Amino acid sequence: MKSKTKLAEQREKLQNRLCKFHIWDFVKDMIFINLGMAIYDFGWALFLLPYKITTGGGVGLCAIVQYATGFPMQYSVLIINAGLLLLAWWQLGWKFASKSLYAVLSLTLYLQLGQDIVTDESYGLWRVLGDNQEGIACILGAILNGIGIGMVFMSGGSTGGWDIIASIVNKYRNVSIGRVLLYLDLFVIGSCYFLFHSWQMVVFGYVTLVVYTFAVDTMINSSKQDIQFTIYTRHHDLMVESIRMQTGHTATLLFAEGGFTHNDLRVVVTIVHKSEQVEVLRLIRDTDPEAFVTFHRVEGAFGKGFNVIRA
Repeated sequence: MKSKTKLAEQREKLQNRLCKFHIWDFVKDMIFINLGMAIYDFGWALFLLPYKITTGGGVGLCAIVQYATGFPMQYSVLIINAGLLLLAWWQLGWKFASKSLYAVLSLTLYLQLGQDIVTDESYGLWRVLGDNQEGIACILGAILNGIGIGMVFMSGGSTGGWDIIASIVNKYRNVSIGRVLLYLDLFVIGSCYFLFHSWQMVVFGYVTLVVYTFAVDTMINSSKQDIQFTIYTRHHDLMVESIRMQTGHTATLLFAEGGFTHNDLRVVVTIVHKSEQVEVLRLIRDTDPEAFVTFHRVEGAFGKGFNVIRA
């Protein structure tokens, strides 16, 4: 009876902790989103815009508009994302939407700042690599773009545009975010042929896209979307309930015995999506700071909440 009362008290404390706004976690995410946006935007300003190279997605489309009309791409980004952020708030929650809004505003600011820095006396964009260096420029720009976007995704945000669409798909389907973006981007890059009438620029766009996609997937390890956690804790019932309440996934309890103490213990094993890794780590930290935890990527997870066996 006492143990049930103690468990109820622990659950109540857990609920209070989960409902409490984690200010430091939020601030830390904002810092990384800000840094990621700076890296991403300076990739555009230093390497892609001066050489009129585009990529896919909403930002790539805005770049094509700027090349064709001179209308600043940062303003196009704001216009396109106005409706998509509402969609993000509806489908992905207010935290994701607020982080995405912050990222979009940072994107606009750094695009403006980056272009101001590299604007020369004739009001053109300075080519830091010199003329006829489109090949190197597209690779360097794509690497910076991928690192920046990877940091933003790892912090639970997005740059808006098609990143929001990719995140929604990733929420309901265990598909790499980078791969979703790849499929969405093919049309945008191909359309730049009608602006430049040059297949060379289309090829540069596709090279940029491939490098960028690889960099994003490398940053967030999204090629393997599922993570298995093995948690050694004295509060196994509370841990299982925490995982279920926060992620919707369940867990398995394994009976074990301490090799030194020979005390009985339970090992909690659960599998979650890659995008939930940080959330689960924070949950474990809040539930039992003394827990011993290991996790690793799994090659495939099939069943309720994951993939369907189609073999």
